[in-house]
Amino acid sequence: MNKLKRKSPKYTYEFYALLTTIFFLPIPLGSNRPWAWSLFEIAIFTTFIFILFRLKQKHLAALYNKYNFIVFLWLGFIFLSILQLIPIPDNIMKYMSENTLEMYKSVNISFTPFSLDVGQSIISLLKTASYFCLFCLVLIIANTHKRIKLVLSMMVVSGTFQALYGSMELLTGIKESIIFNLKVDNRATGSFVYHNHFANFLMLCLSAGLALLVSSLQSEKLVSTKDRLRAVVFAILSSKALIRISLAIMVIALVMSKSRMGNTAFFVSMTLTGCLALMLFKQRSRGLTILLVSMVIIDLLIVSAFFGLENVKDRLVETNLEQEARVNVLAESLPIIREFPLFGTGAGSFYTIYSMYQTTNSTIFFDHAHNEYLQFFIEYGLIGVMLLASMVFFSLFKALQAMRKKGAPFINGLGFGCTMAIIGMLIHITVDFPLQAYANTCYFIIFIALPVSATNLKTKRVKRSIHSPQFK
Repeated sequence: MNKLKRKSPKYTYEFYALLTTIFFLPIPLGSNRPWAWSLFEIAIFTTFIFILFRLKQKHLAALYNKYNFIVFLWLGFIFLSILQLIPIPDNIMKYMSENTLEMYKSVNISFTPFSLDVGQSIISLLKTASYFCLFCLVLIIANTHKRIKLVLSMMVVSGTFQALYGSMELLTGIKESIIFNLKVDNRATGSFVYHNHFANFLMLCLSAGLALLVSSLQSEKLVSTKDRLRAVVFAILSSKALIRISLAIMVIALVMSKSRMGNTAFFVSMTLTGCLALMLFKQRSRGLTILLVSMVIIDLLIVSAFFGLENVKDRLVETNLEQEARVNVLAESLPIIREFPLFGTGAGSFYTIYSMYQTTNSTIFFDHAHNEYLQFFIEYGLIGVMLLASMVFFSLFKALQAMRKKGAPFINGLGFGCTMAIIGMLIHITVDFPLQAYANTCYFIIFIALPVSATNLKTKRVKRSIHSPQFK
């Protein structure tokens, strides 16, 4: 009698814990408060520990062999974050970062790590560790078409909930938010405090929704005009219409946030990814072109016009870069990069170090650089930025590969959504700091993990018929 082959654990309860975490992450002020992100750190660490206890050594080795390159990058970045907290002997520190040594000596402190704000660096290290655990959770338990679809669907549900909540606050004219009693002004913020964080979050959720829609549209080969008309009717009447409605609701809320770069990042990333899809998809359907055109015409030119698109346009036109205080932050931060080039000033230390280099008499309080590239260079140095960039672009490469995969409509759609999310984030962080919101970063980490996971998904071929289940 042959022995039954042991299968790897399904991690059902852990997967539902992940879905629950995804939904609740943005609710407590975008998890951008210590008590909020601490709760979710505990939830992520706990789920990860449960999985480690159940994971067999051979399964762990197999997973590492599958994802060793990007895991190595993650571990390198975590090691750098730990290294920033370790006291370095003066004779070694002199060669690694002479300016750090001089700064500590100027205040008569013999304790000389790379970080100039050890407390904030410890907080950032815990966040980074939780991001790594979340990344691993996605790779380990979101490893099938069904589960990835559920993860994307939960993002859409979360984004729609936030969009409805943010829009209703403005439309009802209330002065304070229902839950946290925050002041409600003329911009939609959902349960977030900062409207740009809210806009960035919606951009990520819109990417998840488009991934689901594109994957459904890519599986049909429509030959006749009759088939095409029937496909349009089925798309309108099917369950996919619910996703399309959710996308429209999120676009409305995105416009109502009046976030200049949030709206720009969404529409530019969607357009660029759409062009890439038309070039990379091996079996391109007309439904994809119709979807992209409808997103521009219906959402941008018609729906959005009734909910304040003109206000966003006016803000873009009236923006004068010379008058933006953020320009001063950029100019005043460049000397920091020159003086701490390799290892940075320590994770989370921007406010501490920037106040020492600020020369303008600005009354604006800057605890972040309003440019994530600049802030990462300051806090992590060239080595940290290279590790982060390698992770992001490796994932983007995998997403583009997924878009090229033949006969795999779901993987094509997943690649589309992940590519759009990554491009959108890379655009938005040029003038803002959405990655400082714990909820936004967690969602972005999921989009970094999914393309890597997709490379090991089995291809599901579908029947090329207009009567296939996905249109019902």
